[in-house]
Amino acid sequence: MRTNTTDRTDCVGVICFRGDEVLLIRRGKAPRQGEWSLPGGRIEPGESEPDAALRELAEETGVTATLGPKIATIDAEFEGVRYRLHDYVALWDSGTPKGADDALDARFVAIDTVDELGMWAKTVDVIQNAYSAIEPRAKKQGTLA
Repeated sequence: MRTNTTDRTDCVGVICFRGDEVLLIRRGKAPRQGEWSLPGGRIEPGESEPDAALRELAEETGVTATLGPKIATIDAEFEGVRYRLHDYVALWDSGTPKGADDALDARFVAIDTVDELGMWAKTVDVIQNAYSAIEPRAKKQGTLA
């Protein structure tokens, strides 16, 4: 959603874990076209952040997940556009990742390899912080409660 007072685009990102893996997409459009990133996108007018997160996850990857808490809010500027990124942690429920909508590709990647993909450093940080924040039992059971 574009806000006139700050000329900023609010977006959501989903840090979706399946065991010791995180779901990533290869961006098909600007900004950061061709790079690996989190599934997500713009919040539509009247849409809540959690609803936008689950919608974007399904549209870009075909995956469903149990959404957890917001783990980060990051202000960024890419290619001359200001964004506020609202990142939510999630645990995979079902679906085999397949790039769709704005994503060229989607796949689960081992947590210990994310820093080798050339992603934006803040994305790597938020993935690692989210992974550290999830209880080990929750990772194995697939629940955030």
